Amino acid sequence: MTDTPATWTALTTLPGRDAAEALGERMERLDPEPQGIGVFELEDGSGLWEVGGYFTETPDGATLDLLAAAFGAKPFTVSALPPTDWVAHVRRELHPVEAGRFVVHGAHDADALPAGKVPLLIEASLAFGTGHHGTTQGCLLAIEDLAATDNPARIADIGAGTAVLAMAAAHVWPDAQVVASDMDPVAIDVAQANLAVNAMADRIATHIAAGFDHDALRGPFDLILANILKGPLVQLAPDAASACAPGGAVVLSGLLTPQAEEVIAAYADQGLTLEHRREIGDWTTLRLRKG
Repeated sequence: MTDTPATWTALTTLPGRDAAEALGERMERLDPEPQGIGVFELEDGSGLWEVGGYFTETPDGATLDLLAAAFGAKPFTVSALPPTDWVAHVRRELHPVEAGRFVVHGAHDADALPAGKVPLLIEASLAFGTGHHGTTQGCLLAIEDLAATDNPARIADIGAGTAVLAMAAAHVWPDAQVVASDMDPVAIDVAQANLAVNAMADRIATHIAAGFDHDALRGPFDLILANILKGPLVQLAPDAASACAPGGAVVLSGLLTPQAEEVIAAYADQGLTLEHRREIGDWTTLRLRKG
């Protein structure tokens, strides 16, 4: 095992994206300085956001208590993690995952893939959706379903992360124009790295953008893919409907099953009707159609 330093985590929750992002920004000025900060919406429909810091020195508990009180957050929970080579750990735990014609795998499994499948290489060290999550599998199966009925000329993968969905779509429809976007510059770096190792760097355009806020994402698109979270999906409904071509398809995931009805309603208000839903574990993937 590769030697790595001990790590401390400091985690809290609070309501509201603005407050959570403000707390995350303030944590950047802590002493000792965190090595990384994450701000995520909880996927349980509670409206709470989690803010976490990762430290290689013990964080100052008193300062964290003051920050939590100042931002209306719960007290931070500080935990010490033993030294672990997480990449090696994940590689041991993850195995190739099949979804329709696709098999998502890491480089360590490249010599043990099933024959006749389209391989999509996503390294375990590059996060943002490895393909082993039920939402990604659901989206890949939705692409597989659409292969029998649709021939999209333009495809957008919004919140692309690793770009695994964009790559799958580009394999199914080799003549389509495919664009992958994400609001996180690190995610775009990850996407570009994955495109390179899959020999698709010249096939898919990547852009840093929040939602459809980029000239390259103006539409119309015949297929829109968005595997993100319920809140952003609901917010994206008007822009997604506007960017979707008449008769086009929209595939949505990142949803816990109880959240699906709210998303279906938001898109129905914009003229998109539910065509298919698929549940994998606790997660739901939706396929909608613009009339």
